[in-house]
Amino acid sequence: MGEQIVNILLVEDDEVDVMNVKRAFKKNNVTNPLFVCNNGLEAIEFLTQRLASNPAEVPRIILLDLNMPKMGGIEFLRELRKNNELKNISVFVMTTSNEDRDKVDAYNLNVAGYILKPLSMERFIEAVSTLNNYWKLCEFPE
Repeated sequence: MGEQIVNILLVEDDEVDVMNVKRAFKKNNVTNPLFVCNNGLEAIEFLTQRLASNPAEVPRIILLDLNMPKMGGIEFLRELRKNNELKNISVFVMTTSNEDRDKVDAYNLNVAGYILKPLSMERFIEAVSTLNNYWKLCEFPE
């Protein structure tokens, strides 16, 4: 089992949260390429452009906030799951929403996990470490 380069897309509109994810990646020596989009609409555009120009570099994992302008996380998930070429991307929700409705909607759209923030920075670093171990174990098709 060779270690694959797995591109990761962070869909997050809060700059502090983006910096916290980058900090947690650095603390855990996560070297995966990380791309950032500020909302679901931007993320759909990024993914479809990447698919058209270089399908091998489409992110395999998405870290998704739910509460964003223009296109929120649930709406983004609906669009993502409609696209036959993108629907199998693993998505982890990272949100402040503890609403059961959001959890149900997210899991009905096949998210791989639902993580509540704000975690303390220490707990957040641990959560990213766990995610890193997960995607290192996963085998993806070429």
